[in-house]
Amino acid sequence: MAHTLQADSGWRVWWQLTRPHTLTASFAPVFLGTMIALGHTAIDWSLFSAMLIASLLIQAATNMFNEYYDFARGLDNENSVGIGGAIVRNGVTPKTVLTLALVLYGIAGLIGIWICAQTSWWLLVVGGAAMAIGYLYTGGPYPIAYTPFGELFSGVVMGFLIVIIAFYIQTGEVTAYAAMLAVPSTLLVAAIMLTNNIRDMVGDAASGRRTLAILVGRSKAVTILLAFFALSYGWVLLLVLFASLTPWALLVFLSAPKAMQVVKTFKRYTEPLQVMPAMKATGVTNTLFAFLLGIGLLIHYLLV
Repeated sequence: MAHTLQADSGWRVWWQLTRPHTLTASFAPVFLGTMIALGHTAIDWSLFSAMLIASLLIQAATNMFNEYYDFARGLDNENSVGIGGAIVRNGVTPKTVLTLALVLYGIAGLIGIWICAQTSWWLLVVGGAAMAIGYLYTGGPYPIAYTPFGELFSGVVMGFLIVIIAFYIQTGEVTAYAAMLAVPSTLLVAAIMLTNNIRDMVGDAASGRRTLAILVGRSKAVTILLAFFALSYGWVLLLVLFASLTPWALLVFLSAPKAMQVVKTFKRYTEPLQVMPAMKATGVTNTLFAFLLGIGLLIHYLLV
């Protein structure tokens, strides 16, 4: 049965354009990196706030680039699921969407320069590379989103790198401990992208994309998604058992039911609209996992 998606109006047009269910991929790593840093130094909350705002702006802008370039390549229509829909359903001009994305990038860049001035100018290179990847994800002649490497790039940049930068701007160093704690964030951000690609397999294949989900098939893609979740929780358990991570970190398992809900939904349903709740649940899993891990670290710091 065909479903028709209704247009948004008012502020909802712009809110949906940001694809809010993906924004946790920015918040969660910044929070986690800052909580890891709390064991090394007092937190500079102005740097935390600046990093958080810049990350959210970059994620929102990346989503807008996605909206613009998918429309420009003829991939989106008024019934496409999972898009902001500003262009094809709500009548916003493509130029407006692209301009807004560039403005958000510009603001994020200015915030990044301020962070560099307070910490290290080497971050200008790292942050610039991350922003370039955000643009090239769907922009440029060879979009990353059209390849099997979307999960890898999104996980490494939005999951791992943001945790490390958030930790570095507070401590002035990068440690193996911080890197190990960033691994689950990497996997869960990759999971957000994988759920997106599983949902869009039919349309993506018709448009010539060669995502990981398309290459391995739907069943194996869902298995990989399950592996991302299992490895995230298993990694924390291993760190508690063998790497002196506080047992309070096991609070992350309180988020496991959300992850199970995601996998069950994808195993039960195949229609894009039917699996939309799983998309949101993946973002919630990422947020809860990072929040609970951060709270576990905070409790440990307060008790020692």
